Amino acid sequence: MTNCIFCGIISGEIPSHKIYEDSNVVAFLDINPVKDGHTLIVPK
Repeated sequence: MTNCIFCGIISGEIPSHKIYEDSNVVAFLDINPVKDGHTLIVPK
């Protein structure tokens, strides 16, 4: 995939505030949160 923002976050090319990561998923705070703690969970 080209220009995949989530791929860039998972690989570390795009900075993020990761709050959880394992072999299957990564969770990080949204850059434009609706509420405090708005978290995105993305499969790897």
